[in-house]
Amino acid sequence: MKIYTLRTAEELQQYATVHWPRHLSSMPSFGVTVHGFRTDHEAGAHRLIALLSFGEGTDPAAFAAAWLPSPELEAGMQGFDLNDIVAVEDLLLDPVAGSLLGERHAPR
Repeated sequence: MKIYTLRTAEELQQYATVHWPRHLSSMPSFGVTVHGFRTDHEAGAHRLIALLSFGEGTDPAAFAAAWLPSPELEAGMQGFDLNDIVAVEDLLLDPVAGSLLGERHAPR
């Protein structure tokens, strides 16, 4: 799970509706499946939360090392000031038997 905290509600709205959807088509080529993303409805939170899973053999740290400097990410973020993202948190989750996503595709 990735949690992005934005500076303002307006920046969160732009990030969630314009820029994050662009990642849906480019992340799979880096071994990542996006299962969904949502905004936190808590007043003043300004957070986008994305549920991801990593393909067989895809290490989260290796993904980040490849994704962050990639032209795909740069293209997806074009027109957005990266300084408006004030925090990014990674929460690695272990799959649980019976999960609706299934053990094979459950987020890590």
